[in-house]
Amino acid sequence: MFKKILVPVDGSALSHAAGELAADLAKQHGAAIVGVYVIDPFPYIGIGDASAVGLQAYLAEAQAAANRALEDLKQVCVARGVSFSGDTIERNVTYEGILETADAEGCDLIVMGSHGRKGVQALILGSVAQKVLTHAKVPVLIVKPNAT
Repeated sequence: MFKKILVPVDGSALSHAAGELAADLAKQHGAAIVGVYVIDPFPYIGIGDASAVGLQAYLAEAQAAANRALEDLKQVCVARGVSFSGDTIERNVTYEGILETADAEGCDLIVMGSHGRKGVQALILGSVAQKVLTHAKVPVLIVKPNAT
């Protein structure tokens, strides 16, 4: 049924759980996993050397975090014998980067975690998962934190 499953990652335990579920689905369906990590652009555009140094430090740390998150997903896929490819992209709006990747890669399912924020926290922080659900052209499977 599914041939290519997109898994947005952020390095969290919830992202890891979504990756495990996606890899299990991929194994059952003979599908491939596409991982994506969306980096927010550098938040400050200033003048002078300090801005350039800050930009380099920010990008280096963001890329390192992306590499760790994608490597984690890769290892989950390798353990299950599932094909994996991953990419890091930079976008102002995270959910748009996820949807663009799903479209560009021809993914037919998106599996991602949702932290389940509610109330004022959800209103202030927004929900990437909610926006992906609202705008996706393909099915979206949301992995929620374990209720304890």
